Amino acid sequence: MPTPSPTATAAPAESPVPTTSAALRQKIGRLLIVGFRGTTLAADSRFRTAIEAGELGGVILFDRDHLTNSAGRNITSPDQLTALTDALRSAALNGPVGANLLISVDQEGGNVARLNPSDGYPATQPAAALGATNDVAHTTDAATLMAITLAGAGIDLNLAPVVDLEINPDNPAIGALDRSFSADPAIVVEQAAAVIDAHHAAGVKCVIKHFPGEGSATGNTDNGIVDVTASWTSMELTPFRELVAAGLPDAVMVGHIVNGLLDGDHPASLSRATVTGLLRSDVGWAGPVISDDMQAPAITGAFGADEAIALALEAGVDLLLFANQQVYDGDIVASIIATIERLVASGRITEDRLDESVRRIAGMFTTSE
Repeated sequence: MPTPSPTATAAPAESPVPTTSAALRQKIGRLLIVGFRGTTLAADSRFRTAIEAGELGGVILFDRDHLTNSAGRNITSPDQLTALTDALRSAALNGPVGANLLISVDQEGGNVARLNPSDGYPATQPAAALGATNDVAHTTDAATLMAITLAGAGIDLNLAPVVDLEINPDNPAIGALDRSFSADPAIVVEQAAAVIDAHHAAGVKCVIKHFPGEGSATGNTDNGIVDVTASWTSMELTPFRELVAAGLPDAVMVGHIVNGLLDGDHPASLSRATVTGLLRSDVGWAGPVISDDMQAPAITGAFGADEAIALALEAGVDLLLFANQQVYDGDIVASIIATIERLVASGRITEDRLDESVRRIAGMFTTSE
């Protein structure tokens, strides 16, 4: 870590949170995608205030609350969800984020879908079923319905498709939930390309995940650290390489999997060797990199929340995802911004580094229109 040095915007040393400019807070906010509770956006909501101030560039919506295991966290019906996303966009249009607010969900299909028949939406098929059928026309039809549904609901970023290979069918986070198209990289690439093309036709952006591949895992990072060093092979990079080469993804999500073949000290999401080295320099991805949930026990338990943020930014991650599901915090946006302000004041993270991410994120709004 570099020796701390004073900056023009740093507060006195005795202050735990440096006083910085609104411009810096807006840069930081552009890097955040955060979850919240609520089926409406109240006038006094801290999330509304953050969006209007340009201190929150994206949100992620859920149908269920992880902590209470109850339905209706953000989604209860088509009319309700449209009203919520309209309110979110209206708040953004009142501030610096403007039309570039990212409203995201995990709408993979099947077991991982946030817009479901129970809330008035069409049923969806899991990736495993689409891959087993292996009919591009059928997949295009299924993905088109999904994408039109998202667009109609006011959602412009789908954290899908999964392009992990089904190396371990019993993988509790991938194979057991039918989230992978296939163990065959060619099928995964063909199916994922059809899904992405259908989304782009409806004006919805897509994220491929989970780089550099976690299909061989035997555990779930929602519960702790998972190591794939002994099971991962370079074949798992094939879908990422081919989809990136085709210019299809809008962003790439890095997983929390530990892969000692790439970095023995950090999971992929916090690894400069994996993100800046392998993904950017080798695979050739120049667009935004998004983290998996930064509140996952695999991250917070091993590194602590603040250090994980620092490592992710140092690794080259552009969008920090905080589902706000593991432990709910209504002040989470302010807390994250304060953490990154301190990193900037100390010199560990530079404003130039933040500017790199802001530019990559801005590029999302010109590459898939």
